[in-house]
Amino acid sequence: MAETLTSTPRADGFRMPGEFEPHQGCWMIWPERTDNWRNGAKPAQEAFAQVATAIASGEPVTVLASARQFVQARRRLPRHIRVVEVTTNDAWCRDTGPSFVTDSKGRLRGVDWGFNAWGGLYNPHDQDELVAAKILEMERVPRYRAPLILEGGSIHVDGEGTVITTEECLLNPNRNPHLSRGEIEQLLKDYLGIEKTIWLGPGVLDDETDGHVDNLACYVRPGVVALTWTADRDDPQFAISQDAFERLSKARDAKGRAIEVVKIPAPGPLFRAEAEMDSVDFGGLDDDGGQERAAGLRLAGSYVNFYIGNGTVVMPRLDPATDAAAEAIVARLFPERRVIAVPGHEILLGGGNIHCITQQQPIGRPD
Repeated sequence: MAETLTSTPRADGFRMPGEFEPHQGCWMIWPERTDNWRNGAKPAQEAFAQVATAIASGEPVTVLASARQFVQARRRLPRHIRVVEVTTNDAWCRDTGPSFVTDSKGRLRGVDWGFNAWGGLYNPHDQDELVAAKILEMERVPRYRAPLILEGGSIHVDGEGTVITTEECLLNPNRNPHLSRGEIEQLLKDYLGIEKTIWLGPGVLDDETDGHVDNLACYVRPGVVALTWTADRDDPQFAISQDAFERLSKARDAKGRAIEVVKIPAPGPLFRAEAEMDSVDFGGLDDDGGQERAAGLRLAGSYVNFYIGNGTVVMPRLDPATDAAAEAIVARLFPERRVIAVPGHEILLGGGNIHCITQQQPIGRPD
């Protein structure tokens, strides 16, 4: 394994950069789990390939693939995308990969959080628990092992001392029931190198991750946050987005700045179709391996679930009625980047979207 350090990033002068800072590359995992992805995961694989190709137009991309799927991934992906054989349980690299941290000397290290499959939603998850350590081993990057169950999608940092997260996720008793809010805040300070936590309430309606912040709100740059929004007061999402807007509007970040909130319209509402569930494989009657999602359930669609790459922003297309408006807002937020919109519906059917399946590696050298 990569060297495991006994100190903390904060004590060593490291901090997690904002996603909008320069990257060395991006990590993804090839999907294959047929009790999560329909039609033998082939539609999801096509969607992942489009995401990887879009990101690779601006930075190197590495895709982890199992021994069973290595040849398939290699054939489906462009040659300039690296494919590495690694065993995983599923394809959510944001939540199973490491959170990279850097220091003022340009050194790179990685935080390996505890992982319990979103409070025990999926089994097995033993190989996903090892993904962060495997990536750090490949990169020869020193590793911090954090004493906290945390998925990367539950946090967004501004790179200047502030993190935003949700109470629904980080304070959920299925993650760290032995820790208080104050103790969790201290661990975020220690392992992200931040000074201030901005707490939002619930995440996007019916998000099975228990409300990951990356589906609700994200940093565009320090002091500016994009927020999933609906103006329909009859939609239960309205109260959630309104609460987040009010909290962000009243907050001050670690530098004492007010937060500028930019609203991005939510798609839909979108719902799971009967035909989309018929080809998902489920186990036996006593199997607790996956999520048996019924037709008609609402999908937690969000345009905020995008990836900020080198020179690009890769975002999902989810609804013809709102795609263009959302893309136009994102383009205005990132005038120096090219916005690439790719189909996101197949990823959404699996429980997340583009940000959830990616993990950035900032520029830095292993020390």
